[in-house]
Amino acid sequence: MSNLKFTPAEMAKFIDHTLLKPQASLEDIRKVCDEAKAYNTASVCVNPSYIKFVAQQLEGTDVTPCCVIGFPLGATTPNVKAFEAAEAVSNGAGEVDMVINVGAVKSGDWALVERDIAAVVTAVDGEAKVKVIIETCLLTDEEKVLACQAAKRVGADFVKTSTGFSTGGATVEDVRLMRQTVGPEMGVKASGGVRTYADAVAMIEAGASRLGASSGKAIIEGCK
Repeated sequence: MSNLKFTPAEMAKFIDHTLLKPQASLEDIRKVCDEAKAYNTASVCVNPSYIKFVAQQLEGTDVTPCCVIGFPLGATTPNVKAFEAAEAVSNGAGEVDMVINVGAVKSGDWALVERDIAAVVTAVDGEAKVKVIIETCLLTDEEKVLACQAAKRVGADFVKTSTGFSTGGATVEDVRLMRQTVGPEMGVKASGGVRTYADAVAMIEAGASRLGASSGKAIIEGCK
């Protein structure tokens, strides 16, 4: 059993309250924003078409509008991801979660991997934090380490485990490996399958500084 204990307010600040399902309606997004404001989560994370609405809903709060880029496959070009990120920022995003070019990682094309991430970092120009989703379930441990190192080299703010749309989500082992790789100064986000308070604490203990979860409400309530 973990020795870590969190109040609901403390746990809320780890959580990116997330809704990325393609069928999510405007009313669904509004509900997520209302929950995020009620609990004061770190952010609300949505697809790009909703980021302007989310920014309006969260105006005047401490909750950051967050948007995914190149989601969920990461297979678009650096220029497309850069445009998508810049547009997201202009629509109010304070954080962007970009999917790495997984195919480039698997091909060992690290120049393309870095160019891809750097394009987004340059496009947001310091106006938004950049989280790099490395999709751990598709990578070897060596590839996970090299992907994290690439993200760090080109100035990303976070590395993130998963989209939640592939073959698996966050694991404690992956979070621990990512934290060891990037050191204490960079963010590590655990995402995909973090559903309970116990899941959340395990990820934080392993080194996660942020949690992507559609079950944010249940996790926070679990603190009680």
